[in-house]
Amino acid sequence: MSSIMRETIALSHRQLKRWHLLKLEQENRITLKEAAERMGLSYRQASRLKEKAARDGPAGLVHGNRGRRPTNSLDVQLRERILELSRSQYGLFNDGHFTEKLATEETIQVSRETVRQIRRGAGIPPKRRRRPPRHRRRRPRRAQEGMMVLWDGSPHHWFGPDRDPCCLMASIDDATGKPVAARFFPSESSVAYLWLLKSMVQQYGIPLVIYQDRHSALKRNDDNWSLEEQLRGEQDPTQVGGALRALSIEAIYALSPQAKGRIERLFGTFQDRLIAELHLAGITEISEANDFLHAQFLASFSAQFAHPPAKSQKAWRPRPRGLDLDRICSLRYEATVGNDNAVRLGGMVFDIPEGPHRRSYAKARVEVRQLLDGSWKIYYGDKIIAEHPATELREPIKTLRRRKKSAKAASKDHWVYAASAPNPVP
Repeated sequence: MSSIMRETIALSHRQLKRWHLLKLEQENRITLKEAAERMGLSYRQASRLKEKAARDGPAGLVHGNRGRRPTNSLDVQLRERILELSRSQYGLFNDGHFTEKLATEETIQVSRETVRQIRRGAGIPPKRRRRPPRHRRRRPRRAQEGMMVLWDGSPHHWFGPDRDPCCLMASIDDATGKPVAARFFPSESSVAYLWLLKSMVQQYGIPLVIYQDRHSALKRNDDNWSLEEQLRGEQDPTQVGGALRALSIEAIYALSPQAKGRIERLFGTFQDRLIAELHLAGITEISEANDFLHAQFLASFSAQFAHPPAKSQKAWRPRPRGLDLDRICSLRYEATVGNDNAVRLGGMVFDIPEGPHRRSYAKARVEVRQLLDGSWKIYYGDKIIAEHPATELREPIKTLRRRKKSAKAASKDHWVYAASAPNPVP
C-alpha cells in the first residue's frame, strides 16, 4: 500500500493574498498588470512570481531564506560569552562603553546595537534612562583653545554606594571639551580649586576667562561687608578669586547649572564611565583613583570625546618669567608680627628669625602663605623671612581675616561716607 506524502506550506497573510491574485490572473479574471498593482509589485516582479508559483505551487511564494540562519547572526557561544561578561566584571558599563571594552579588552567585535539587543533580550535594563530632549539655547563654543575654561566639582559615590562619597574636581576647555585638569578631593573647597588652577597653568598656560558658579570658595556670598568694601562697592575676593586676579584671569559667574551645561555633561559622562572603570580596576581610595585618572583615563577620554577647535591657534597665555606660581596658588593670610617676633594663626605659632643686622620684625604686617604641599612661608613684601614645616591643608581660617569696622559700628564722624556708600550686593 503506497503512502501519499503531503507537505504542509505555511503562508503569511500577504503570501495568501498573492496566491489568490495569481489564481485570479490564471483564470483570466484580472490581468497581470492589475494583479501587480494590487500586490504592490512591479510588472516584472509579478511576472517572475507567476512563473515560480506555476512551477512550485504555493511553495514558490515562500522566501528562500525562510528557516535559514542569517549569515550575520552571532554564534550561540559568542552570545553567551557576551552575556556572561555583561553580568560579571562589566555589569556597571552602559551599552556603548561595554561595546568598546569588548573590542579593546576581549577582542570581540560587535556593534553597539547588537550589544543592546542581546542585553535587552536577556532582561538587562539600560544603565541610565535617557532624558527626553528639551529645547534649550546653546551657547556657541569659543573659537580657540585657552579662551575659556569651565570648572566645577561633582560630589558623588564614585567608589560605589557602600563607600563614602567624595568630590571629583575638573576643568575643561570650552573650545575642545578636553579635560585640562581633574582630581579627586574629599570635598569641593578652595584647596581643590587652587590645585586645578596650578595644574592647568603649569601644563597649558593661563586662560583668558574662567566660567564658574557661585560656590563660596569662588565668590563671597556673605553679608559681612566692611566699611572699606562698602565704599569700594565690592567685597574682597576669596582665596581663589585672589589667585585669579593675580593671574589676570577674568571670572564669569553662571546664574544656573544649565548655563554651564558643558561641564555638567562632562560629569554625567564621568559618572557613566569612570565609576565602571574604577570598579573594574578594583580602586576604592582617592589616591589610587587620582593615579588612575592621570595615567589612563583622561588621555583616552580626550582622544575619544574631544574635538578640534574652530581655530588652530591657541589662546593660552604663557607664564611670565619669574612668576611664583606656588605663592599665587596657595592660601593667603595677612597678619601682624607680635612683640616676640612670632605670628599666631588659628592656634599655630610661627617664629620669625631675626633679619639682617639683627633686625626685628615686631609690629610688621606680613603675608602668611600655606602652599598646596602644606608647608608655610611668611613674606615681608617679596622677601621670604620665615619657612615652617607642612601641616594639614584645610579651608581658609576665616577667623584670621582682618576685621575692619563695619558701617554700623562706624563713628559719627564717618556717617556721611557710610551713607553715600553703595548698597552691598551679596
